[in-house]
Amino acid sequence: MSHFHVVIIGGGGTGGALAHDLTLRGLKVTLVERGEVTSGTTGRHHGLLHSGARYAVKDKESAIECIEENTILRRIAPGTFEENDGLFVAVTDEDVAYSHSFIEGCGDCGIPAQRLTKEEALRLEPNLSEKTIMAVRIPDATMDAMRMPLRFFATAKKNGASVKPYTEVREILRQGNTVTGVKVVDHTSEKSYEIGADLVVNAAGPWCGKIADMVGVEVPIRPSPGVMVAVRGRWCNMVINRLNTSSDGDIVVPQRGLSVIGTSSWVVDDPDKLGLPSDHIQAMYDHGALMLPAIKDAPMRAAWSAARPLIGPRKADADTGRELSRTFKCFDHIDEGVEGFVTITGGKATTLRGMAEAAANVVCQKLGVDEPCRTRDVVLLPYTAYYA
Repeated sequence: MSHFHVVIIGGGGTGGALAHDLTLRGLKVTLVERGEVTSGTTGRHHGLLHSGARYAVKDKESAIECIEENTILRRIAPGTFEENDGLFVAVTDEDVAYSHSFIEGCGDCGIPAQRLTKEEALRLEPNLSEKTIMAVRIPDATMDAMRMPLRFFATAKKNGASVKPYTEVREILRQGNTVTGVKVVDHTSEKSYEIGADLVVNAAGPWCGKIADMVGVEVPIRPSPGVMVAVRGRWCNMVINRLNTSSDGDIVVPQRGLSVIGTSSWVVDDPDKLGLPSDHIQAMYDHGALMLPAIKDAPMRAAWSAARPLIGPRKADADTGRELSRTFKCFDHIDEGVEGFVTITGGKATTLRGMAEAAANVVCQKLGVDEPCRTRDVVLLPYTAYYA
């Protein structure tokens, strides 16, 4: 194992995938997370393995990232996904008109897309609205939002990574302009201590702006919450999407015996203060029912909100966040006069491995470690191995 030590801040999917990548390249890794791993945004999304089709018209970079990682994850995490595909459903003439640019965009991005008649769609999903005009089939899938990333954590631990949940960063340690580690508090004992590092990676998702503030650098991140509602009953077996531009309540994801409707969108300054607007909950019912009418009267199992880490100016005027790309970016803050500190942010749950590869490439380049990425081919341990 290399003598270089990397500290990763953030125990979401990206942090876990990065720990896995770096240990495969021979580095010593310590990951710290203020709560339980996957307890932030990672564990609160609706469990969709994106095909990228949602972004194929206006955000092609994100669409291509999603379909590439969709394929890789199915290979390295077998048995994790319900490979049920998805339908983009048209219920208005405007939706049908949009289908032309949608199918063209999918083709441009390498996303398989099959146009279906109303009758073909209803044979696949009998609970679809009778107002359905046509549909497009794409390779979406569903997953457990926490168990999939736990496979990365489990494999990283097996290869020597130290994973420290309930360990919150209170200070970034520096010598001059160089970051040298972190000062943390262990919330199980309330004891504080320092962890030295050759390099620190900020992988804190929507909280990465707060971590960057500790160092005095800027990360252009807009925490963008969205509300999701789980209703009782599995009202579809495929992922059902509205065939239009991204909007409220435009997806229903089957999860075991539930159906998860998502999602709304707004922006906040503090990802710890999201709220759960009642009108957003009602909007999920109203818009979801346009595709699957049975949802209208389905009893609610739970409602929650989660913040997306979208790349965009932190101090911009208020907006919904929908106009921001879902791509990811790695920032080497040497450009701001700080050495030994890197941020990886943005992206989707589907692109966690790709995000980790990009960040690990930067880390290794900075440390002079000449080791290739191996995560495209290494099959992950089962999630249960994390607890073994």
